[in-house]
Amino acid sequence: MSVPGEEQISSRPVPPVHVLTVASMALVVAGGIVMASHLPGRPPLGLPLVFLGAAGAMLVASVLALTRVGRFDWRTFRVVGGWAILAYAVIAGMLEYVFVLDGTRGAVLIVLSLMLLVFAVDIPIVLAFSVARFQQPERLL
Repeated sequence: MSVPGEEQISSRPVPPVHVLTVASMALVVAGGIVMASHLPGRPPLGLPLVFLGAAGAMLVASVLALTRVGRFDWRTFRVVGGWAILAYAVIAGMLEYVFVLDGTRGAVLIVLSLMLLVFAVDIPIVLAFSVARFQQPERLL
């Protein structure tokens, strides 16, 4: 039952932030799989760099689409996104430590680190957006 004057939250049009972000995550994961499939040797960087570039472009497009959201519960987005970014910063830091401890160096480390960065930003965006898009914009925490 809806309250008079309340719009249907699920039918509110939103930009494809979640679609772009999940596609970006999928490209980063695919690039990581390509690199991991060549370990312990030195992996080729061509295809992972293409995936990383496309994932970065999708992340930028996702952020730009996020700026075009009309009525939106930004407070919930900041709360959920803030905690998620904190959690993924810790996770990404631990994974980066493992890469360095494992002896990964040079261009391979740079590509893996950039993929990790994109992944660690993608997940908080998609989590925060997925929660906030179904909240009333006027709602207070």
